[in-house]
Amino acid sequence: MNKILEIKNLNLGFNTESGFRQALWDVSLSLDKGEMHALVGESGCGKTISAMSVLRLLPKNALIKSGEILYNGEDVLKFDKTRLSTLRGAKIALIPQDPMTSLNPLYTVGNQLLEVIKIHQGLSGNAAYEKAIEALKTVQIPSAEERFNSYPHEFSGGMKQRAIIAMALACHAEILIADEPTTALDVTIQAQIMKLLQKIKTETGVSILLITHDLALVSENADFISVMYAGRVVESAPAKEFFLNPQHPYSLALLKSIPSNRGAKLETIHGQPPSIYQEITGCRFHPRCEYCMDKCIREIPELMLINENHSAACWLKL
Repeated sequence: MNKILEIKNLNLGFNTESGFRQALWDVSLSLDKGEMHALVGESGCGKTISAMSVLRLLPKNALIKSGEILYNGEDVLKFDKTRLSTLRGAKIALIPQDPMTSLNPLYTVGNQLLEVIKIHQGLSGNAAYEKAIEALKTVQIPSAEERFNSYPHEFSGGMKQRAIIAMALACHAEILIADEPTTALDVTIQAQIMKLLQKIKTETGVSILLITHDLALVSENADFISVMYAGRVVESAPAKEFFLNPQHPYSLALLKSIPSNRGAKLETIHGQPPSIYQEITGCRFHPRCEYCMDKCIREIPELMLINENHSAACWLKL
């Protein structure tokens, strides 16, 4: 498959009152055309900041020290403001974490959708309206013509999320970055939103970078998985292989912590992920790892190929 997005050896940090603090270390992952690639890990591990780097939507105190972010072979980090504005929304669209706060409460959903179409598609009048209605129907919003004139407060959480997805589809984005797209929704609506994203992926060939901590959700939807821990990618594998054969102790611990219907005891990962202010030598997971060896404390393991598509950063072969 053709790679539409590649993050290569991304190193990023923040300028703080106590100096520069690194948050990402040599983060690398790729997204194939038509693929759903899940980026998973605990809160604060660097998932969202990695994805926001693709759109260069970073806090003012953030600094990318090195690395490349290639969209169709071109380094996004070298784009000027004009090129970035044509990339955001039109080519790479963001489905944000909280649909409740992502729509302007003062304007109708239809007006906000029209504004996006006008900016990125150059359409106006009836052509823009038809495109907007088509997008609302694609995301299965009932009575699209009537709901076009509704305000965000008249939409449920799931409907708001559908409206945001409609904005991305109306611009024919090639990549959707879905940042915890189901977090604020109940379980039934979560399933509906993920089913919708799968349908859109199948029908349009759009590529989806799914950011989540929910491995149960990932198991049913993702094609490929990258696991992050404390600013590093520690394992990458096709989804089916990952769940059958995890090769990093952190991945194994995450899988053991998923509730099951088999009555097995729910396991936890002791300790807490480190903050960017903590200095840790060697493997950043070693303070919490039950398999820790002396080498783990001294040396940083690089991502190493286990087979053609599966890699893990661990000195121990599980």
